[in-house]
Amino acid sequence: MDKPNKITPWIVLEFALVALWFTSDIRHWHYHLVPLSKTIDIVALAWISLRLRGLRWRDVGLCRPLSWPRTLAIGVCAGVAMEALELFVTQPLLQRITHKLPDLSELHDIVGNWKMLLLALALTWTLAAFGEEMAYRGYLLNRMADVVGRSRAGWAAALVAMSVVFGLAHYYQGATGMIENAIDGFILGALYLRFGRNLWIPILAHGITDTADVLIIFAGKYPGLH
Repeated sequence: MDKPNKITPWIVLEFALVALWFTSDIRHWHYHLVPLSKTIDIVALAWISLRLRGLRWRDVGLCRPLSWPRTLAIGVCAGVAMEALELFVTQPLLQRITHKLPDLSELHDIVGNWKMLLLALALTWTLAAFGEEMAYRGYLLNRMADVVGRSRAGWAAALVAMSVVFGLAHYYQGATGMIENAIDGFILGALYLRFGRNLWIPILAHGITDTADVLIIFAGKYPGLH
């Protein structure tokens, strides 16, 4: 059983910077700026942290999988399953509890707009799927496990904590949106841990479910789109 790492000033600084970014109101929350404002900052911090510890991105899961066909199949199936779970199970249930749908009004410009659709899809696969998985699963989940210990219980605690943070990062979607994203974060983190801490499966699953969301929004059919 791995013991927790010693709490160093650098670890404290890392989490303090992440907390600062999440509580800062300096940036305005528009769709185009959400991934730019938070994800790039965290990925940059992650890169610095890895370099200072003598690690590379491949050490936290950005490495070639043993089988690309298997990875693609699992990632796509997981993404489709996540989208179905969200639309047909968790979202209706949360709507009954909170009496609100996720607030997606910031995405209204995508409806029927081909240029915005292409931009949204580009951001979906770069800053959302690729960037957020590097930031939240590759970096934050691993860093939290460093603090609490890389035992089974430690990874479980880190997974729950990271999922909460991922949900809170989507606060502009309201309570229902935050809970939905926390659930998604938990599933993506579980996929990451289940398949040997390789980032490609959650990247693919994330990209597929977000692509489905964007296409439904483009058609003007997504629940909660005002």
